[in-house]
Amino acid sequence: MTRITTDDITVSIADALQYISYYHPPDFIEAMARAYEHEASESAKNAIGQILINSRMAAQGRRPVCQDTGVVVAFVKIGQSVLIEGKLTLQQAIDEGVRRAYTDPENPLRASVVSPPIGARKNTGDNTPAIVHTEIVAGDKIEITVAAKGGGSENKARLAMLNPSDDLVQWVTQTLPGMGAGWCPPGILGLGIGGTPEKAMLLAKESLMAPIDMDRIVADGPKTPIEELRREIFDAVNRLGIGAQGLGGLTTVLDVKIMSHATHAASLPVAMIPNCAATRHVHFTLDGTGPAELPQVDLSVWPQITEQAGGRRINLDTLTPEEYRSWRIGENLLLSGRLLTGRDAAHKRLVDLIQAGEALPEGVDFSGRFIYYVGPVDPVGAEAVGPAGPTTATRMDKFTDTLLEQTGLAGMIGKAERGPATIESIRRHGSVYLIAVGGAAYLLSRAIRSARVIAFEDLGMEAIYEFEVEDMPVTVAVDSTGASVHQEGPRTWREKIAAFPVPIA
Repeated sequence: MTRITTDDITVSIADALQYISYYHPPDFIEAMARAYEHEASESAKNAIGQILINSRMAAQGRRPVCQDTGVVVAFVKIGQSVLIEGKLTLQQAIDEGVRRAYTDPENPLRASVVSPPIGARKNTGDNTPAIVHTEIVAGDKIEITVAAKGGGSENKARLAMLNPSDDLVQWVTQTLPGMGAGWCPPGILGLGIGGTPEKAMLLAKESLMAPIDMDRIVADGPKTPIEELRREIFDAVNRLGIGAQGLGGLTTVLDVKIMSHATHAASLPVAMIPNCAATRHVHFTLDGTGPAELPQVDLSVWPQITEQAGGRRINLDTLTPEEYRSWRIGENLLLSGRLLTGRDAAHKRLVDLIQAGEALPEGVDFSGRFIYYVGPVDPVGAEAVGPAGPTTATRMDKFTDTLLEQTGLAGMIGKAERGPATIESIRRHGSVYLIAVGGAAYLLSRAIRSARVIAFEDLGMEAIYEFEVEDMPVTVAVDSTGASVHQEGPRTWREKIAAFPVPIA
């Protein structure tokens, strides 16, 4: 009988969450480096390069790779010969580890969990509770895989109850484009096949924890029917031309993972969950000898990419409508000057005030200005702000027309595509929408020279800030004519791939 204490579980969880906040798994870095070398789309290559530079910076500085430090998910396999000792339950021990990790003053992580999920949706302040999945297995150890999944990729999860005779590859390739780019491709696609609906979703999530090995399957050929299916889906998805950040390119997924389970003869449950460019997970073992020892990190794994994002320099403080209306999709810009921030909760409050005929908070003046959809991590040391990458802009679509109509807002900065109605509103108001690279939060924070909260401080990371930025890299995603890079980029690269078949891997 192995005795394992809840204290060891707590310490191991805290250590693991700090570790994965700034260390990408080496297999992910190697796969991204291969994608960078292979990519033929200039826009996509630039995005992948920023993600890799950001990853190395985060590893060296021990700061989060992404501002969305995720909801904690733990897969816990408990050996039948293990006795867990301590005053806390397993859930409580894990939650205490989460609390310690997310409130660590040396590297505070963003608290994103709200409770209850409807109504008040108040931030719990320490990112608890975690989502814990347990399984009793043979043995005398506890195996734990801990992950931190961001909202951008979690929101793109899909579940379908297919007929047994349906074409699974076709379902994936028809479904994936509708997920948009909010999951920050390129990443890993996890599929759960069989069981029941809830089992399929759990299988899809757990499949994402496995090491990337598609390069081996491509080089040596599939060895099993599951590997054949993985390779077929991998090729089919990359032929869609979605590319990094949805800009169009050769690599949309780095790998496809599949876990399956026996199912009813009349059913084919299929779940699909993507892992984003902030892939965060680590596996460790507890054997009763103390807290887990995490893998040593070799910084030489990170490629030495030194090229920084370029573009035309723009002064936000003197910007005129004539100037920003001349920008065209795909154009790279470096922004300097002052901008405001705001995301879901702030947008709702602003629109509620507008619709009630009330004034906006003092200091909140959007006339001729840009809003950045971001919820930053708290700063440490001399930082103006912690990692501050963009959040998915689509969630703000329902508020955009009101803000453009009522406040004189010039433009927006976020990640991923905008919906058709919002694109039409942007065109009608002569506005623009820019994107920053999702998965490059620490790199982007280096462009922020100062930050101060000007409204809704009680919303925490969702408060409205004023940032002063210098050479913040962005790309024009929707211009004032209503053209969208997320429509044109993938269409162009899908046609190129079809016309001139190129090896994707």
